Amino acid sequence: MKVRKPASGSETVSSSVSLSEADKKLIAEIQGGLPLVSRPYEVIGKKLGLSEQQVIQQIQLFLEKGLIKRMGVVVRHHELGYRANAMVVWDIADEKVAELAPCMGKFEFVNLCYRRPRHLPQWRYNLFTMIHGHDRDEVMNNLKFLIEQCGLEDTVHEALFSIKRFKQRGALYQPQPTS
Repeated sequence: MKVRKPASGSETVSSSVSLSEADKKLIAEIQGGLPLVSRPYEVIGKKLGLSEQQVIQQIQLFLEKGLIKRMGVVVRHHELGYRANAMVVWDIADEKVAELAPCMGKFEFVNLCYRRPRHLPQWRYNLFTMIHGHDRDEVMNNLKFLIEQCGLEDTVHEALFSIKRFKQRGALYQPQPTS
């Protein structure tokens, strides 16, 4: 599992980046998710008049230029029977994050593990892990196991359980195409 670091100024994309109409159409096509088929880039390419390889190359170029930071999967945990989830926030010494985050992220029950800046004095936490479980007891047992395995017994943390479920989707940048 990768640890995401906060973006620095050098990683941001200039607002003056100009996109061609073809670029805008490709971004609009992929932002809502890839088709659930064995060759999604081929399907997208056919819709846009591109080859599968052209779609892959253009997405790679977007990633290299920083126009797209990452691509990932949105899993609807509730539909899979996971009724409890907690964002566990950690106050990790900054020089220890690179050592501890890989330990935390290696467990199957840790769905996300990423670094964020502190906002002192109100918010002391700098590392976040999401743990989903079938119920709260499962989440808390997994948290206890994580603490033991990674030597986090003396580390300040809080388990923040969700009380409301929000729609899960990626960011939208271009008007979505109509089918």
